[in-house]
Amino acid sequence: MKPETLNFFEKVYVVVKKIPYGRVTNYGAIANYLGAARSARMVGYALNGSIKSEVPAHRVVNRKGLLTGKHHFEGTNLMQQLLESEGVEVKDNQVQNFDKLFWDPIQEL
Repeated sequence: MKPETLNFFEKVYVVVKKIPYGRVTNYGAIANYLGAARSARMVGYALNGSIKSEVPAHRVVNRKGLLTGKHHFEGTNLMQQLLESEGVEVKDNQVQNFDKLFWDPIQEL
């Protein structure tokens, strides 16, 4: 499919699949990259429906590094466990060293 024929949710999935292993980004950075800077919540809605797919939604957190989407994953701490399996330290539902681990899709242009 050509990028111009993808809907917003599909565009979100394309970006999320590019997040490197062991790195995280946030909803706003994805929205900004897609030219919809005020649509961070829509990015979250898109990811809610992607949990059982091959989209690494666990790598997307809020602007402060909090695991706000964790209740959409099966199990008690699956989002945290997935991040930790990639070497990301999480304490009290927050990514540690968030600034260091943050991946900005705009810098990939």
